[in-house]
Amino acid sequence: MTDVVLTLEPLTAAAFAPFGDVLEVRGSNDNFSINYGLTQRHHKLAQVEVGDGFGIINIFRSKPIELPLRIKLMERHPLGSQSFTPLSGNPYVVVVAQAGEAPAALRPEKLHAFLASPEQGVNYHKGTWHHYCLTLNDVSNFLVVDRGGEGHNCDEVEFDEQLTVTVSR
Repeated sequence: MTDVVLTLEPLTAAAFAPFGDVLEVRGSNDNFSINYGLTQRHHKLAQVEVGDGFGIINIFRSKPIELPLRIKLMERHPLGSQSFTPLSGNPYVVVVAQAGEAPAALRPEKLHAFLASPEQGVNYHKGTWHHYCLTLNDVSNFLVVDRGGEGHNCDEVEFDEQLTVTVSR
């Protein structure tokens, strides 16, 4: 049996770049004043990929988890991107691996775990492997921008019973 412990890294744009975009207010964003100076627009933080589909907006409500947590599966969306923006003021955990075919893309050394603040959203690039919502502290809502339309757009892979992947602080 193989035991792998993923330690939470801070979620930064640079560290997360191989997997997608971090959605947050920061000085390096393309930003400008709108609405007669009452609003600062942080422009084009991520590109929504929908292929031949269409964009949809959802709210996911997730129950909190406790750490350490055993990771049993990963998923990806091969036809479009998927973004999660927290609405409830709670931190959450992001577990990812770069796009690619399983099982090679999901080898333990390719997995990363990030601690996201309540002020940060994520946009997974098309095909990026990720775990479903892992919220901390309390039930949390996420605004999710996703792809709708024809075609199979969710692949799930369960880890072999011989592999234990745990996320810890």
